[in-house]
Amino acid sequence: MTYLFPSDEWTKAFVVEINHSAPYRKAAATWEGDFYFVVEPGGGLPEAVVLYVDLWHGEARSGGMVASESEMNPEFVIRAPLRTWRRVIEKKLDPIQGMVTGQLKLKGTLSKIMRAPKAASELVNCATKVPTEFPS
Repeated sequence: MTYLFPSDEWTKAFVVEINHSAPYRKAAATWEGDFYFVVEPGGGLPEAVVLYVDLWHGEARSGGMVASESEMNPEFVIRAPLRTWRRVIEKKLDPIQGMVTGQLKLKGTLSKIMRAPKAASELVNCATKVPTEFPS
């Protein structure tokens, strides 16, 4: 099965991959924080999509698409156009490098994320394991 990114189904499959990943569990054993991943409109995406993932000590406690950014108040919000998220998922852009260079816009404490670069890398590895289709 292939999942359309961004979607609730894709995010739920991502959560499953995170929770099956021993390398992520080890890299993020002491890390916690929840995220909105905001995919901005464009490139076949008519409106912004907000994906939520709650990460807690090497596991994803929950995840899915939310109706709007006002639904919750996560510790981190990362926003970028669809083409930038695609580059992250395809491992063509390191997420920390993307935040430092402004390709991914972060609301939250970058230094907390930068203290766990292996965890960020393993999250991307989990995303690459989700069979993904992008809008055209």
